[in-house]
Amino acid sequence: MDTGTNAFMLVCAMLVLLMTPGLAFFYGGLARRKNVVNTMFMSMVVLGVVGVVWVLAGHSFAYGGGDDASEFFGGFDLIGGVTFLADMQAEAGDANFDGGYLSLVNVTYQAAFAMITTAIITGSVAGRMKFGAVVAFVTIWVLLVYAPLAHMVWGGGLIGGTIGALDFAGGDVVHISSGLTGLVLCLLLGKRKGYGLVSYRPHNVPFVVLGAALLWFGWFGFNGGSAFAADGIAALALLNTVAASAAALLSWSVVEKIKTGKSTLVGACTGLVAGLVVITPAAGFVEPWAAILMGVIVSLICYFAISFLKAKIGYDDALDAFGCHTVGGITGGILTGLFCVPELSWTDFGGLFYTGDPTLLGAQLLGIVITIVFVAVAAAVIGLVVKLIFGGLRAKEDAEAQGLDVSQHGESAYPAFNGLD
Repeated sequence: MDTGTNAFMLVCAMLVLLMTPGLAFFYGGLARRKNVVNTMFMSMVVLGVVGVVWVLAGHSFAYGGGDDASEFFGGFDLIGGVTFLADMQAEAGDANFDGGYLSLVNVTYQAAFAMITTAIITGSVAGRMKFGAVVAFVTIWVLLVYAPLAHMVWGGGLIGGTIGALDFAGGDVVHISSGLTGLVLCLLLGKRKGYGLVSYRPHNVPFVVLGAALLWFGWFGFNGGSAFAADGIAALALLNTVAASAAALLSWSVVEKIKTGKSTLVGACTGLVAGLVVITPAAGFVEPWAAILMGVIVSLICYFAISFLKAKIGYDDALDAFGCHTVGGITGGILTGLFCVPELSWTDFGGLFYTGDPTLLGAQLLGIVITIVFVAVAAAVIGLVVKLIFGGLRAKEDAEAQGLDVSQHGESAYPAFNGLD
């Protein structure tokens, strides 16, 4: 074991763990005043759900199985975490262990990834889904969708192993899967009451900024830690994360100014997140100039998806998880196939821009298609099962009108003690 690498991964795990509370603030600020507690609680409850089920089964489903793992699923050998301590003691006492950091650290790191991914989903259903149904859905989803997908991409399975698609830190696994699941759920739920007739504005812009800042900070552990060593690749991933998010923040603000005549702080924060999303699959594979270009491109595409495509199609993705994460993740995956430096690739193939060979780009596209099909079908099935169990996914009409803070939790984010709230 290398103590420096072990310490690096411990810090990165803590940074990624910070992202889910950060997302709670980001989503909470974007929500309506009467739904802010519910919106933030949906992110926070994911910490509890995933923290338990990942240790008990999720990590085994994603990274268990050893040589017996299939292309679609890890295994059952790590169920219950009963081998974690023994594995740690064996690694720590093995003079020939060359894994760099303990596998026990990786359990925590991967759990943090599962937490933030699952929490992203909740933005799509803000303001109208039964809290119990949310808890049931995410419990099943992290085990039957996220964990197998993580295995397919990062565990030597179908997408990352057989097909050879590259995903440095979660374009497929994190962003496409979460945003697409959110879209499936919001279609099953239907539109919020008054959607398209009343204005749904962010109720607390400072919360949005705080959340974006925490996400930005945590993302350095998200992307940098995906190098799994404190080396040059981690440094490149860190720089690319800064470059892409900075470029996306600026380009989003420019697009807003051109389209509406004003640049907004919420828009800048949204651009920042879109830039972080697009660089996630490419962070350790591309040069900084390409990261800047990717940041510019993703703002244009995600802005179009959120401001035009969403209204044109008519789906009610409350906080734009699909428009930012799925669209941004697809964009990042495709651009990785264009700009991946051949020497940095995990496979024998580099980006089309460098090699003129479309093999990697084709693998990226195929990996994205498989991710979309798998996630869409699985999310729909889980959603329908949960709907059947709970007699519907959606809160009652009067509860929705009152606000889910009071109707679901008996709490108010901003109580007026004179009774005039």
